[in-house]
Amino acid sequence: MSSVCPVCGLPKELCACAAIAKAKQKIVVQIVEKRYRKKMTVIKGLDIKEENLKQLARQLKERLACGGTVKEHVIELQGDHKNKMRSILTGLGFAPDSIEIR
Repeated sequence: MSSVCPVCGLPKELCACAAIAKAKQKIVVQIVEKRYRKKMTVIKGLDIKEENLKQLARQLKERLACGGTVKEHVIELQGDHKNKMRSILTGLGFAPDSIEIR
C-alpha cells in the first residue's frame, strides 16, 4: 500500500505539493551591475530546497549558455537575460503571473 503525503493528503505518487508551491511563489528577476560594469541577472523569491535550486541554476545556465552561481537562495547568472527569463521559467513549470521582471 502506498504512503500518504502529510501536507496534501494524497498518495505519494499523486502528490501535488511541488506544483502548488511553484504556483504560490513570487519570483523577482532583475539586472544588477557588478564590478567593471558587468551585468548580472539575479533571480530571487524561489522557495525550493537548496539541491533543487542548484539543479534549476544548472538548467538555466545550460539554456542561456552562461555562467552563474547560487548564493543565499538567490540565483546569479552572468549577463543580461531578463528578456528570455519569463519564457524559460514558464517552460520549467512556474506560473507566468508569479514572475516579476524589473
